[in-house]
Amino acid sequence: MREIDDAIERADREAFTKNPPKTLKGQIGYLMRQLGSTRAVAAELGVTPASVNRYRRGARKHPPRHIQNRIDHAIRSRWQPRIRQRRRRQAATTTGITIETRARFGYTAPIGTTDDGRFRRLTVHLPAPYANRLFTARAQGDEQQMRTVIAEGLRDIYFQNGGTRAHDLTDVTLGDIDYIDLAF
Repeated sequence: MREIDDAIERADREAFTKNPPKTLKGQIGYLMRQLGSTRAVAAELGVTPASVNRYRRGARKHPPRHIQNRIDHAIRSRWQPRIRQRRRRQAATTTGITIETRARFGYTAPIGTTDDGRFRRLTVHLPAPYANRLFTARAQGDEQQMRTVIAEGLRDIYFQNGGTRAHDLTDVTLGDIDYIDLAF
C-alpha cells in the first residue's frame, strides 16, 4: 500500500550527487554521526549496542542480510537531505513530475459509455501544482490522498487533455497499482 511513497523515495535517490558509504565501518560511522549514539543506532537497526560497536570497530564485517538491508535503508533515507529538498522544491514550484504507471483506472462517465475500470500503462507529465499537492500529502503520511492527487492529475492532463475533451468524465480512481515510477 506504500507504492507511491516508495516511488517518491526512489526518485529522491536518483538526485544523489555522491554515493553513500560502502563499507560497513563507514556506514555505521555515518549513522553514528546522524543519530548521535550507539544506542540510537542499535534501536534503528534492531540490534544490540554491542553489535553496533563490533561493526564500528571492524570486529564484524559481514552482518546478516536482513541487518545489512536495514543499514542500507537507514543510510539512504538520511543521505543528502538538502539535495532532496531542493529537487522536491523545484518540482513543486516549476518543473512538475513525470509519472509512469500501470494501474487500474476507474471513472464516473456519462450514461451510455462504459465506466468499467481497466489496466492502462501511462507516462504523463504533471505540472508543478500537482507535485506540490503530492509532496504535501506525503508529508502528512496520507497514502490515499497521494492516490487522489495522482488520479486527479491524470484525469486533468491525460483523460481530459487539459480541458479539451471528455468534459463529463469525473472521479477518476487509481487502484491496483502494478508498478509506479516518478521522476522530478
